[in-house]
Amino acid sequence: MNITHPFLDSDGDKLREECGIFGVIGSPEAAAITALGLHALQHRGQEACGIVSWDGHEFFARRGLGHVAQVFADQTILNELPGHMASGHVRYSTTGGQGLRNVQPLHADLARGGFSIAHNGNISNAMHLKQELVDKGAIFQSSSDTEVIIHLIATSRYPTLLDRFVDALRMVEGAYSLICQTPKRMIACRDPLGIRPLVMGKIGDATVFASETVALDVVGAQFVREIEPGEIVEVRQDGRLTSHRPFGKHPPRPCIFEHVYFSRPDSVSGGQSVYEVRRKIGIELAREAPVEADLVVPVPDSGVPAAIGYAQESGIPFGLGIIRSHYVGRTFIQPSDGARHADVKRKHNANRALVEGKRIVLIDDSIVRGTTSMKIVQMMRDAGAAEVHFRVASPPTNNSCFYGVDTPERNKLLAARMDLAEMTKFIVADSLSFVSIDGLYRAVGEKSRNAACPQHCDACFTGDYPTKLTDLADRAAETDQLNLPVGKVA
Repeated sequence: MNITHPFLDSDGDKLREECGIFGVIGSPEAAAITALGLHALQHRGQEACGIVSWDGHEFFARRGLGHVAQVFADQTILNELPGHMASGHVRYSTTGGQGLRNVQPLHADLARGGFSIAHNGNISNAMHLKQELVDKGAIFQSSSDTEVIIHLIATSRYPTLLDRFVDALRMVEGAYSLICQTPKRMIACRDPLGIRPLVMGKIGDATVFASETVALDVVGAQFVREIEPGEIVEVRQDGRLTSHRPFGKHPPRPCIFEHVYFSRPDSVSGGQSVYEVRRKIGIELAREAPVEADLVVPVPDSGVPAAIGYAQESGIPFGLGIIRSHYVGRTFIQPSDGARHADVKRKHNANRALVEGKRIVLIDDSIVRGTTSMKIVQMMRDAGAAEVHFRVASPPTNNSCFYGVDTPERNKLLAARMDLAEMTKFIVADSLSFVSIDGLYRAVGEKSRNAACPQHCDACFTGDYPTKLTDLADRAAETDQLNLPVGKVA
């Protein structure tokens, strides 16, 4: 969501979805419903959140750093957000992107009235567009790529706000799911490839939009359907709904990592239970990478469904050999290497009574830098495990994401720097295997990956990016002209 390069958690070793969005129109409790919906999407962004509401006369906004329960702590705060329409956003911050100025939804007063926008995704030509806008006199208040969309709308010469909105989106590349508010309507849309998710529901006469179906469940809304790739849905204050498809039809490329890790397991994505897909990934792993062992152990919490599938298919007993503390927040200041290494033990602890003397199969969702995997393997050995075999419920992550997911630069991804034998040695495991790309596709209901026209965005595994990456190309050209290695800054 930010133009600057993202970072991850304390040691940069876990992929993070950068944000989640929610909106409701047609309810007198719009702000309260939005806060509850954002709470259900908290896993998509835990560092800041915001809500903007419309009461028929003006917009009201509240944004803050921290969890939803902290920023919207009581009804008194929600009472300051009146109206029958509201939208909200949860996010992770990125390098150079911390602070209230980047917390969404963003709001602006345009020539034809107020406008707010909440964005999940990343615009891959945002820097290019921003430079063009600045050259024409635009003044930016944040480092968010979302603000680029607002400026494009403001400077469009089309007569209606909807036409200006479409005109702006025709100029952007990358991934976006958007929930926007105007004085007369709520607008929800997805990019033409549907890379980032967005669903629609109903709660009474009110219409609800959310990044995941779990948010609909939590607020008591009935799931209606997914917003289609390239679709723009308008909902007026009286409930009338209009669908527009101004971008033509393209083969969809929804992010496959939503199934692997990002979405909550109790969500439904692409018509499939996320939990069931993850369990099937574990089944595929057991078929592709069997091993003689005594216990299947998930790395909590994201490895649990795949570990259940692996255990069911292999016949090896499942056990909670690692216990996770749910009372440990993210660590922002770590004064020493010792404190940083201790972070894993604060979050996870070996269940010695279960693992001692046993041959262990560890199941995790992914390996990014590999440092966390190495620490968890060592934790198992310190607890007396006889052997530690590591199985990963995704293919090797060897490419950066430019569509709204926090990933390190490619030269910091373990799979981009090492082959399988080297990675096994690095994490000090007895063996290491990843699910194949075709195995992952089988788990999501496909026979295999169609290399000529992939059914999902899987660029983090394959390097097959579905859109142009203008900003990356510009940066590469600039560093080449300066005779600098890519990734270095003059």
